[in-house]
Amino acid sequence: MADTPFFDGHNDFLLRLLRAPEMRERTWLTGDGTGHLDLPRMRKAGFAGGFFAIYFSSPPEEDAPDYQAMMDSPPYDLPLPKLMSADETQATAIAMAGHLMWMERVSEGALKIVRSTADLRACLADRTIAAIMHMEGAEAIGPDLDALHAFHAMGLRSLGPVWSRPTVFGHGVPFRFPGDPDTGPGLTDAGKALIRACNELRIMIDLSHLNEKGFDDVARISDAPLVATHSNAHAVTPSTRNLTDRQLAMIRETGGMVGLNYATVFLREDGRKATDCGWDPVMRHLDHLLEHLGEDHLGLGSDFDGAEIPDVIGDVTGVQALIGQMRERQYGEALIEKIARGNWVRLLERTWGE
Repeated sequence: MADTPFFDGHNDFLLRLLRAPEMRERTWLTGDGTGHLDLPRMRKAGFAGGFFAIYFSSPPEEDAPDYQAMMDSPPYDLPLPKLMSADETQATAIAMAGHLMWMERVSEGALKIVRSTADLRACLADRTIAAIMHMEGAEAIGPDLDALHAFHAMGLRSLGPVWSRPTVFGHGVPFRFPGDPDTGPGLTDAGKALIRACNELRIMIDLSHLNEKGFDDVARISDAPLVATHSNAHAVTPSTRNLTDRQLAMIRETGGMVGLNYATVFLREDGRKATDCGWDPVMRHLDHLLEHLGEDHLGLGSDFDGAEIPDVIGDVTGVQALIGQMRERQYGEALIEKIARGNWVRLLERTWGE
């Protein structure tokens, strides 16, 4: 059977370019065999489009513990990084937005930054990779929100108010296992204003790293579908980053979406990051999300180039093997098309409008 085109809810490829700009031509255009993504592998894999994250790394801390080792030996509770200001992050955000624009320019028509549903439909029709500029953590948006309009003009169409560190807008969940997402206060007044401004600009709001009280605040304020671009089921893996069945029900009720996250720490029932876990944890989450969200509200949200993922997937070329697992479970071609691509496309049409 021919490969199924798919749409992806989250990747951190721009961070790879930021960290090694001198290697960017090889990293993007020809591929160097590292990481999860590059243009040749994406085209080979059937990558129809996805969200490319602008994200801010925290400055290194002296005598910091080995966080990766901690996450492979649950239980763990990683301390949250300190809040970062707009002054500290805006230059990085502009640089990463520029990296995505460079990717568009040098791809010679293979990738396009989409700013509207018309752009999205055109890309899907001619098999151009549809790239959505996303911001994971709104540190680069000051409390006056002026920068939000500037980044919107650059192409920003999706934004998460927080990564796991706090911002002036709200509080993210710490990396804790076991744990639940009820980890602190909700949105600040600035955060509530940010949600309203995103609604006015038709910028999609991503809830993946937001804590439970913040999630509930967005649900009360926003007139858009609730979306978690790269999250899993708390009932299967009790990580703070995963969504409770109550949250899944709220997302479904608004016509929203959840993208299945491939990160092993959010897939494995034991919370470890080890990648030799096979298909079982992936499919347990997929089945649970399908049961609680329904077939119109589930998609893929890989976290490529931002997390350890199962060996059975490996990189972007392994997504077709995941789709093969859906076929083995008798999902049916209509349902597979929805999960792989259709649900994301329809969600963006509902959120962005015509």
